[in-house]
Amino acid sequence: MKNKKIDYILFFTVILISIFGIIMIYSASSIWAEFKFNDAFKYVKHQTLFFIIGIFVMLISSKLNLEYIKNKSNFILLTCLILLILVLIPGIGTVRNGSRSWFGIGGFGIQPSEFAKIGLIIYTAKYLERNQKNMQNVKKGALPIFLVIGIFFLLIMLEPDFGTAMVMALTLVCLIFISGLKISFFVKLGVVGLLGIVGLIIAAPYRMARIVSFLNPWSDPLGAGYQIIQSLYAIGPGGLLGQGFMNSRQKHFYLPEPQTDFIFSIISEEFGFLGVIIVCSFFFFIFYRMIRIAMKASNLFYKYLAFGLAFGIFIQASLNLAVVVGLIPVTGVTLPFFSYGGSSLLVSMLSVGLVLNVSKK
Repeated sequence: MKNKKIDYILFFTVILISIFGIIMIYSASSIWAEFKFNDAFKYVKHQTLFFIIGIFVMLISSKLNLEYIKNKSNFILLTCLILLILVLIPGIGTVRNGSRSWFGIGGFGIQPSEFAKIGLIIYTAKYLERNQKNMQNVKKGALPIFLVIGIFFLLIMLEPDFGTAMVMALTLVCLIFISGLKISFFVKLGVVGLLGIVGLIIAAPYRMARIVSFLNPWSDPLGAGYQIIQSLYAIGPGGLLGQGFMNSRQKHFYLPEPQTDFIFSIISEEFGFLGVIIVCSFFFFIFYRMIRIAMKASNLFYKYLAFGLAFGIFIQASLNLAVVVGLIPVTGVTLPFFSYGGSSLLVSMLSVGLVLNVSKK
C-alpha cells in the first residue's frame, strides 16, 4: 500500500485551534491563577507543555504502523482495563472534584479513562473488521462487544465520571451503528440505556440535584444551579461581538474554574456570537476532514478507526457545548482542544494523529 502525505489541512487546523485554546485558557484563568498560585500564567504554562508534547504525540502517531496497533489492540485494551481498576484503589488513585479518576504525578494528573476511550475505539474497530459478517446476528456479533463496553462503562462510573462514560458509550454506539447492525437492536438498547440512566440518577442523589437544577436552575441558585446560572450570565451579555478579549466579568470568581468545562462561556462573553460561530466552525471542519478521511479508507479497520475517533471528538464537543448553554444537565465533559487539562488535550491530539495516519493510506 503506497503511503501519501498526511492531511496537512487537518494538522494545521488542530494546531491553530489548540493555540486559540491556550490563549483563552490564559484569559479565563489568569485571575484565578494569580489568586491561588500568585502566578497568572500557571495554567497556561502547564497547557503549553502538554500542547508541545501533544504535537510530538500527533506526529509520532501519524507515523506508527497501524497494522501493529491492530495486532496489539487486545494488549492496549487490557492495559487500559488495569489502569481503570488501579485508579479506583485508595492511595493509588487521586480524588479530584469528587471523582477518583486521576493518577497524581507531581503537580500533574493523568486520567486513565481518557486513554481508555482510545483503547476501546481501536479494539472495537478491529472487532468490527473481524466480525463484519456476524454483526447482523445479535448474539454472535453485537453482544460480545457490548459486554466489553459495559465493563469499561461500569468501571468509569465507579469513579464516578458520568460525562466520560457517556462520551465513550455514545461514540462506540455510533461506530457500531454504521457497521450495519439492525436498527431494532438500537431501539431496544435505547430503552435499556434510558432505564439505566434513571437507575443511576436514583442511586446518586447529586445526579438528581443536577437534573432539577437543569430544569430550573433557580430552584437552588447557590448550589446545584449556580454553575449553569453563571454560565448563562457570561453568554448573555456577549452580544454579537462580545465584551472584548480579557474583558470577561464572570471569570472574576463568579464562574467556578472557568478554564475547564465552561471555557466556552468565557469565549462567548469575550467574543460574542462571532466567537460561538468560530468555535463551532472549527469543530465542524475538523469533523468533516476526519469523516472525509474515513470515507476514503479502503481498509475496514482504518475506516472504522477513523470514524470512531471522529465521533469521539465531535460527540464530546457537542455534549460540552450543550451543557454550557443549558440544553442538557452538567456532565463534567471538557471541550476538546480548549479546556484546560493535559489528558484531554493529549488524547484529542492522539486521536487526530491516528486519523492523519489513516489519511496517508
